[in-house]
Amino acid sequence: MCWLRSVIIFSLSLGYFLCCDAAAMSVTFLNPGKPDEIYWLTASNSMLAAAKDLDVRLEVLYANRNHLNTLTQAKQLAAREVKDRPDYVILSNDHAVGFEVIRILDAANIKTFLAFSGLREQSERLLATVPRLHFPGWLGSLEPRAEEAGYLTARALIQHGQQNQLLGSDGRLHMLAIAGDRSTPASLKRNEGMRRAVAEAKDVVVDQEVYAEWSRAKAQEQSEWLFQRHPQARLIWAGSDLMAFGAMDSWKNKGGQPGKDAYFSAVNTSSEALAALESGSLTALAGGHFIAGAFGLVMLYDYHHGKDFKDEGLELDRSMFILFSKDEARRFQRHFGRLDFSQVDFKKFSKVLNPKLKKYDFNFRQILTQVEKHQ
Repeated sequence: MCWLRSVIIFSLSLGYFLCCDAAAMSVTFLNPGKPDEIYWLTASNSMLAAAKDLDVRLEVLYANRNHLNTLTQAKQLAAREVKDRPDYVILSNDHAVGFEVIRILDAANIKTFLAFSGLREQSERLLATVPRLHFPGWLGSLEPRAEEAGYLTARALIQHGQQNQLLGSDGRLHMLAIAGDRSTPASLKRNEGMRRAVAEAKDVVVDQEVYAEWSRAKAQEQSEWLFQRHPQARLIWAGSDLMAFGAMDSWKNKGGQPGKDAYFSAVNTSSEALAALESGSLTALAGGHFIAGAFGLVMLYDYHHGKDFKDEGLELDRSMFILFSKDEARRFQRHFGRLDFSQVDFKKFSKVLNPKLKKYDFNFRQILTQVEKHQ
């Protein structure tokens, strides 16, 4: 789509030239995704909007879904002349690269902050202990409560299946789960949320759980044999929109009708996902968590200007996801369909700029509310 290509080019150039004041606070975002990948492009664009509001020089570097590229980028940042290094680096612990990136940058006296996915595995915890201890420059982390996304979408999916009696011969609802990857904390948490909803329902069985590595093509390929192996499955839970669409493509190829003879859920706010929710082919959709990077930038801005976020905790796990209604999907498309977040006033979320603000609120629904109040 032409508009998307324009957005990509604009955001890439803006990432390198936003806020040219040499004295401004500087941040580099090590984006684990691709510049044409909607979720990670949306995350970058919301951060760019926040950076503009806060007068922050923001650089965005994409790893193109290769975690080794993130390590290379960290080494390159550390090797820069001191005057050319960023004050802070925001990164995500995708594929468990967080500890090593923190170690590399801490040695170069570059402060780090984890957003989207933090250090959660026991092995990482033993190595890195807690922020500001073994690595003084690791300031903290902000994670969307990923378990919520898995739980909200699975619960809505199950409720829809119960209402429409898509039962197997054993009188139970049969579900297939298409997860992201086996190492990213956010992926694992979404799976945990899905399993919690299943356990609560008691009349649902997960026939099989697979990992599609966030890929539409791989999810479609896996779904072909999953549907053959588990012909009674009529609920398909997916950890992202792309994987949900891969499964939906496979279901349609075998003559099925998503939203009618099988129900699908997804996570993320791509235009395709929001449109699918409105049309009914997608039954449940959670999203809004892309805003974690922008809010992480707000927290670093406050820290940089003397208002440390440590009073709320160093490793924050906060509610950000919303389960979209059809009306909220339409509203999101109306305000942010072109991935332009300039309407949002990110200054409103800073404690430095709003001394009466006592606690950060990271839930995405307030973003929609704020924009509509000022129209």
